[in-house]
Amino acid sequence: MQEWQLQEAKNKLSQVVDDALNEGPQVITRRGQQVVVVLSFDEYQRLTGGDESLYDFLRESPLAGVDLDLARDGSSIPDSFLL
Repeated sequence: MQEWQLQEAKNKLSQVVDDALNEGPQVITRRGQQVVVVLSFDEYQRLTGGDESLYDFLRESPLAGVDLDLARDGSSIPDSFLL
């Protein structure tokens, strides 16, 4: 991944975008710290699962059919746990 200083990335945004499309993610730094990554929309969708909603993700989970006991414990919280 190529790194760009923020000011240079601002001045050459078109090149940063072209490089993200053709070469892969581009890292932008501010004051020497890596702060953001510019990547193609296709790469973003690949990483985030595209248009899949959280509901769809959970529904298709391998754990979707697991029967969980969601009953709450009715006991009170000990004072030692309170701040």
